[in-house]
Amino acid sequence: MRRIYLIILATMVSPVLIKAQQTETGQSQAAQQSQTGQAFTLEQCIQYALDNSANVKNAVIDEQIADARVKETRGIGLPQIDGSVTVQHNSKLPRFFATKQTAFGFSGETDYANFMPGVPDDGVVASRNFFQLPSSGNANLAINQLLFNSSYLVGLRAASTYRELSVKTTQQTKEQTIEKVIKAYYAVLINKDRMQLFDNNIERVESLLKTTSAMNTNGFAESIDVDRIKVTLNNLRAERDKFYKLQELGYELLKFQMTYPMDQPIAVTGDIASLNVSEDVLSTYSANWDYKERIDYSILETNQRLLELDLKNKYSTSLPSLSAFANLGYSTQSPNISGVFKTNTNIKDNGVTGPDKWYPAVSFGVSLNVPIFSGLQRNYRVQQAKLALQKVENNFTNLKSAIDLEVQQAATNYINAVTTLKSQDENKKLAENVARVTKIKYEQGVGSNIEVIDAESALKEAQINYYSALYDAVVARVDLEKAYGKLSPTPQENK
Repeated sequence: MRRIYLIILATMVSPVLIKAQQTETGQSQAAQQSQTGQAFTLEQCIQYALDNSANVKNAVIDEQIADARVKETRGIGLPQIDGSVTVQHNSKLPRFFATKQTAFGFSGETDYANFMPGVPDDGVVASRNFFQLPSSGNANLAINQLLFNSSYLVGLRAASTYRELSVKTTQQTKEQTIEKVIKAYYAVLINKDRMQLFDNNIERVESLLKTTSAMNTNGFAESIDVDRIKVTLNNLRAERDKFYKLQELGYELLKFQMTYPMDQPIAVTGDIASLNVSEDVLSTYSANWDYKERIDYSILETNQRLLELDLKNKYSTSLPSLSAFANLGYSTQSPNISGVFKTNTNIKDNGVTGPDKWYPAVSFGVSLNVPIFSGLQRNYRVQQAKLALQKVENNFTNLKSAIDLEVQQAATNYINAVTTLKSQDENKKLAENVARVTKIKYEQGVGSNIEVIDAESALKEAQINYYSALYDAVVARVDLEKAYGKLSPTPQENK
């Protein structure tokens, strides 16, 4: 008779409680949605981070700097043109120093005794500068063209390789950003489901509390049974409040990794049911894998090519270089500065003498530079370049060993994480079934209140263990893809 009464009472109370809980839950969810900001999928989170990350922006700027350096190097092989204009006035012209014989030799005399008596023919005299006027003007245009330079040819290849290095560095920066965003995103997404579980557990215990309270009022349950459920409910609410604050920190971390405004709300969308954390992934990645798929290995290869080009450049400095040049200039002189800008003498230019105007001067030719002896400097520069290459070879050995260890650790951690996840998933399902059956038995009067509370505690622990294992598996998957050089914007979702 008591069992039948319990069933009738539970049937009468449950619909009312469920309706009230649904109304309260709907209001809570609506309030939460009204306070959240823009919703992001994983791909949108990653794209936002790549578009706004300071590290990525700086890496892209480094690419632009590398582009400019390539063009700068190419410019060395183009004609180099320089122009200059000079206007000068000498308030005191320098004296003209010469021996007496040289100074007066233009006179045509052989006996210089009549010139400056008492001064020997080889005596030095300082004469007035008759060959320069105080004011002068010069305009020059110099053109130089590199014809052959081995260092220039090597430099062109090195500049292109440097550009390639900057691109790979940007890729590495993007992968690091993607890794951080993925881990932060899934932490928020998984904890979002855990928050929903908290709400579901609280609703279930609240329903149990109201049912037990009604039974206690009618003398079919003891007060201690009600108190036990209240303790469980209070603990759940306290844990939910604590977890809510931790979840807020998770959102803050995601915003930080995305370079999203910290003062703006954010939300995430996605389904953890779409996560692919099966062991098949490992065999797919390990098949036909090569070290070159790792960006850090590829960067080291590029650095090696740069050092090889540097060695070639050291050798090329011993080769001749050839260049052509041409100079075009105009010049004039005048007794005063204003005369530089006008013609004062009204005579015709007969090829020997002419007016005081600007006259051209042109020269051109080729220049051959042949290194002969540098004091063994080139030899020691070559030795340094060779030793730098040996260091790179050692770095390859160390990097391969480090990659092998990282791959092995990532694979082991991933297998363990998948195994643990399967076990915790099974435990969660078992705990859910135990809690369901225990509650039914209690409502039918064949089970105890303690059994229900124990089942609820076991279910909560199983749920916590499951979601912890799920996040560990996601992190292990990301680390696995990073170890194999296969990190992509959507590594966890089923393709």
